[in-house]
Amino acid sequence: MKRKDILGIKDLSKSEITEILQTANGFRSVIDGKERRTHLSGKNVATLFYENSTRTRNSFDIAAKTLGASTTGITASTSSVQKGESLIDTGKTLDSLGIDAIVIRHPVGGAPRLLADNVKASVINAGDGMNEHPSQALLDALTAQRHFGDLSGLKLVIVGDIKHSRVARSDALVFTRLGASVTVCGPYTLIPDGIESFGVTVDTDLENAVAGANIIMPLRLQTERMNQAYIPSVEEFHMYYGVGLKHLAMAADDAVVMHPAPINRGAEISGDVADCDRSLIQEQVKNGVAVRMAMLYLLLQGGAK
Repeated sequence: MKRKDILGIKDLSKSEITEILQTANGFRSVIDGKERRTHLSGKNVATLFYENSTRTRNSFDIAAKTLGASTTGITASTSSVQKGESLIDTGKTLDSLGIDAIVIRHPVGGAPRLLADNVKASVINAGDGMNEHPSQALLDALTAQRHFGDLSGLKLVIVGDIKHSRVARSDALVFTRLGASVTVCGPYTLIPDGIESFGVTVDTDLENAVAGANIIMPLRLQTERMNQAYIPSVEEFHMYYGVGLKHLAMAADDAVVMHPAPINRGAEISGDVADCDRSLIQEQVKNGVAVRMAMLYLLLQGGAK
């Protein structure tokens, strides 16, 4: 991969996406065998998170260490950001400390690109505002590929808070690029204007949307990004848009459930669906480490600096 940064799915060609997924698939055996590699021995990776995270931050950390890199974790609440340091100055400090890759999560869309334009280190977007979350979309695609094989002709239905979801945007881009069809479903108040430009179909009727679906992906309500009432109540949202076993029965015979997590049982998904044998949620977590290993490996071994 001849690039310095991975900032969004929209920047990646289909061949680059395929290269990441193929590399990640190869790394799954390393994870399953709890092995260690030395591919990135001597490299330094910093995770710079301005928002909370469990899965993404820890999986990047595990991915880097599994490949032999050293890691440094930085949170805004305990860094010089609290003293007024700018994002660019933080990045330049990390450059001076010899950091080779910065994994950043930021509440403002475009922040990773700003950082990448001002540092020598490779920058990986771990989620920026309501813009993109490329590593999540790639691990979702890998999970679907490992389960179904070729994604061409599959139907993915993303349900819930589409408006505030960077995952929905990145998933729409990667799945359509790999030949799947994507439908987004939710109340009109949670469907963003212009989402059709991502190549998706919009539906506000869940039962209609899931008909023939191969993958159903509910999304949590991102109340931390809501500054007004978008739904009457969580209970009413669950009544109309909470994914239950009956929706799996309406989907294709081989349908599975995925979720970017964290899940909220009784809101966007019922507990019996989250825990059923057609749920790939925990498989997504494993694939998240493999995808992030691939991203780090391809950037730091072959990326353009």
